[in-house]
Amino acid sequence: MAVSSAFAGAKLETLFLSNATATPTSSPPTSHFQIGVSSKPRRTLIQRGIVRCEAPSAASSDVVVENSSGNASSISALEQLKTSAADRYTKEKSSIIVIGLSIHTCPVEMREKLAIPEAEWPRAIKELCALNHIEEAAVLSTCNRMEIYVVALSQHRGVKEVTEWMSKTGGIPVSEISDHRFLLYNSDATRHIFQVSAGLDSLVLGEGQILSQVKQVAKVSQGVAGFGRNISGLFKHAIMVGKRVRTETKIAEGAVSVSSAAVELALMKLPHSAHSAARVLLIGAGKMGKLVIKHLVSKGCTKMVVVNRSVERVDALRDEFKDIEIVYKPLDEMMSSAAEADVIFTSTSSETPLFFKENVIDLPPVSETVGGNRLFIDISVPRNVGSCVKDLEGTKAYNVDDLKEVVAANREDRLRKAMEAQKIIDEELKLFEAWRDSLETVPTIRKLRAYAEQIRTSDLEKCLAKMGDVNNNTRKAVEVLSRGIVNKLLHGPLQHLRYDGSDDRTLDETLENMHALNRMFNLETEISVLEEKIRAKVEQQK
Repeated sequence: MAVSSAFAGAKLETLFLSNATATPTSSPPTSHFQIGVSSKPRRTLIQRGIVRCEAPSAASSDVVVENSSGNASSISALEQLKTSAADRYTKEKSSIIVIGLSIHTCPVEMREKLAIPEAEWPRAIKELCALNHIEEAAVLSTCNRMEIYVVALSQHRGVKEVTEWMSKTGGIPVSEISDHRFLLYNSDATRHIFQVSAGLDSLVLGEGQILSQVKQVAKVSQGVAGFGRNISGLFKHAIMVGKRVRTETKIAEGAVSVSSAAVELALMKLPHSAHSAARVLLIGAGKMGKLVIKHLVSKGCTKMVVVNRSVERVDALRDEFKDIEIVYKPLDEMMSSAAEADVIFTSTSSETPLFFKENVIDLPPVSETVGGNRLFIDISVPRNVGSCVKDLEGTKAYNVDDLKEVVAANREDRLRKAMEAQKIIDEELKLFEAWRDSLETVPTIRKLRAYAEQIRTSDLEKCLAKMGDVNNNTRKAVEVLSRGIVNKLLHGPLQHLRYDGSDDRTLDETLENMHALNRMFNLETEISVLEEKIRAKVEQQK
């Protein structure tokens, strides 16, 4: 039978039709299928992708399928439900999907076009959730990645709709996006955001900025319709994983770039008590010099002298690093500035050394409070500090090769810590999956509570009517009593519908309990879930 293709071809907003619109005794058009299930209090009509439920008009224990030629065949209700395309939306849990482009898979030119500014994230979430098969969404857009996280009713259709949306907003053909994107589903998508938050997917392993960016996604998206329970729970858990990985593994410690290694080496060679008192000189205000300043600031440096050919670059640094004091000195004052410095970083494009033995030997000695040695840390190639300088008493000189050893050692250490981080992620992935699995029982919990509340209120009204004229205190007492009885009766069943991985009950046992309650109380949760999803999509698009 061709029910599945008819259902799948329709848009979700056309799926829901009120019960009153169907007439059980009418004959269906020749191209329709009519399905009646008399063993249930409703029957389901599937017509050109439209699903609606009605009271049965005949007594039968089978599903009667009437096709265009008038021939009827009987199959079990269970077999019919299995083959129905509605089953895809009710039997299967919605999928978490990430559609992403990152520095590992996509050129910067494409990422720039697809990037979404932070201020536009709420709008993007609303537009994504307006797509037929998308229930929830979030956007993680940084300089290194553009990733869209969604909860989708259908994996294939969800990916197709999001990719087309990206193509429309970024002005890039779908084929080009498809060539560079990566797709991850469910546990793989969850593992990915956990790894991203922990810094394991960054160019610099364990860097901390990405955790702040993931936090910002949760902060900006909070309260936006579409940043729903699954996606918000995913990002909150990812933030917790990022914090736990950094706390337990210390993966962020240790320099992994030349500029950060230069600052770390200087701090290693200085007495700890002198970290804030040491006088710092930076020669060269180019890209590497700027990175040195950035790392110095992160370590608490508040003042430094910068020697450069022109003041314009130094002024730009002052504008960027407003919280520290940067003193400019022209190039002809380099030696006098060196005489007043304890730590000297050199980062220029000079093809010949700026410091030779004869230049440094006459510099005044540095205080014992900073270790008694003037430190030259040269990150330039060609070198700015001659090799002969390191032979002088009271002077220590280090070049790029010395720093590379520090970087390599730290990188190996971070790789070991990354393996520890993966174990943490494995643990947290199980906890998140258990939490998400527990959401399967939420519709049943709601239906059971509603069913009990309906009985309570109905019988309460009957009781109060028989009691005649009663005062408010009596009325409240009877109501409180009825609520208490219902809550105590529901406590046991509801406990067996909750699953968070904290006890010995398995997910299969919890789901068995859910199905048993559905049968016992005729809750029809699966139909209700479908109807709720359809109603929600229709309301979004009004």
